[in-house]
Amino acid sequence: MKHKLRQCIVYGICFLLIVVPALLHAQTTDTTIYTVTKTHDFTVTGKGDASNWSAIEWLPLPHRTTAARHYQTKIKLLYSDSGIYCLYHCEDNKITSTFKEDFLDLWHGDVVEAFFWTDEKTPLYFEYELSPYNYELPILVPNFKGDFIGWRPWHYEGARKTQHATSIDSTATTTTAWTAEFFIPYELLKPMQNRKPQQGTKWRANFYRIDHDGGEAEWSWQLT
Repeated sequence: MKHKLRQCIVYGICFLLIVVPALLHAQTTDTTIYTVTKTHDFTVTGKGDASNWSAIEWLPLPHRTTAARHYQTKIKLLYSDSGIYCLYHCEDNKITSTFKEDFLDLWHGDVVEAFFWTDEKTPLYFEYELSPYNYELPILVPNFKGDFIGWRPWHYEGARKTQHATSIDSTATTTTAWTAEFFIPYELLKPMQNRKPQQGTKWRANFYRIDHDGGEAEWSWQLT
């Protein structure tokens, strides 16, 4: 994705409303608000098979480009006392990615992305990308009137380290879909403010997918 587009993603008219009491998941009629349910911590597998996900409905991501491919893309979100869980399911007939390391320009291949802007008073957001082959790009991005560049995390270990896993579904002859599951600890979001949500906390956010089967196609929760 071009950087000119990327800088706009979290500054669109989209909001993430974090938190409702555990086991309560109530969507509003406002499609720019997503209410996230609280959970206890669990281990991600890349398949979304933890029982924690079972009560959560899928949120479809609309297709945003003129590319002919209209694969279904959908997400689920949860939060705990220690971080945010994200689950993406992406229909796909071909995995297009040449990246074999973390912290590369993953958006030039198939990828899912999440953007969190926890405090609107500070022009700083967190961006997370994950490829079908489980390579990641976590960065903090300051945006001062269009002057921006991502910063890699320092001491990226222990309680600051993400959990992430992917799986690719296929038949004997073709790929049918891939799934991405990841956990972002609040400790990784330092020095962002408002990074540990309480009931009623609001974050701005967006969720994205890019596919490269014969040209770039894009999906996003909200327009950029």
